Amino acid sequence: MANILVVDDEMGIRELLSEILGDEGHAITLAENAQQAREARAVGAPDLVLLDIWMPDTDGVTLLKEWQRDGLLTMPVIMMSGHATIDTAVEATRIGALNFLEKPIALQKLLKAVQQGLTRAQEVARAPAIAPRPIAAAPSEESVAVPSPMFSAAAPAPALNGRMIGMATASDAHGHGYTLSFDLPLREARDAFERMYFEHHLGREGGSMTRVAEKTGLERTHLYRKLKQLGVEPGKLAKKQG
Repeated sequence: MANILVVDDEMGIRELLSEILGDEGHAITLAENAQQAREARAVGAPDLVLLDIWMPDTDGVTLLKEWQRDGLLTMPVIMMSGHATIDTAVEATRIGALNFLEKPIALQKLLKAVQQGLTRAQEVARAPAIAPRPIAAAPSEESVAVPSPMFSAAAPAPALNGRMIGMATASDAHGHGYTLSFDLPLREARDAFERMYFEHHLGREGGSMTRVAEKTGLERTHLYRKLKQLGVEPGKLAKKQG
């Protein structure tokens, strides 16, 4: 969960963003103008700010400059506008804005930008403690290519021409194991894999259809149809994971 400050003079936009981001588990603070945004920032730095450019008292770019001048621009800021020019967006980025969203804001673009902003903030916070990552050894030509990093060839298994065959195992976000047989007909094996795949992501995201749709790259309506086809019930799965 992150603390997100939403600054916009349009009540409808504030309520919509609050509902979407609240559904994702974030704590939302709302401000309808620059003065309220200043007061919210004075209480403490949020994890992320969504800042409208055109506001009646002080525009978002001016507020961004104030925060930069006063050393308060210590959190990622995503600018929003339905009328801003490219020059305005470039200026905001030059001052220190992380991203720019054009209204009306598409759901997937919003969630992606917020996730990128929160990831950037986490990277900055832990940067001094990061150690160089070891270079992974190149996989052998004799190894099996299995279509998911959560899979590994089960042992023991018979070999044919140096390639592992038979079974693959997987674990979901809570360590529950699954087994997929390579002896199944292609359609059944594919359905079994997709069922495991979606159950894995639903478990990781606490049953949030919005987050799973973003992770898997599917529209929510397509995702609902797919889960129904596979017999996956998000509600029951979320209760089990909880």
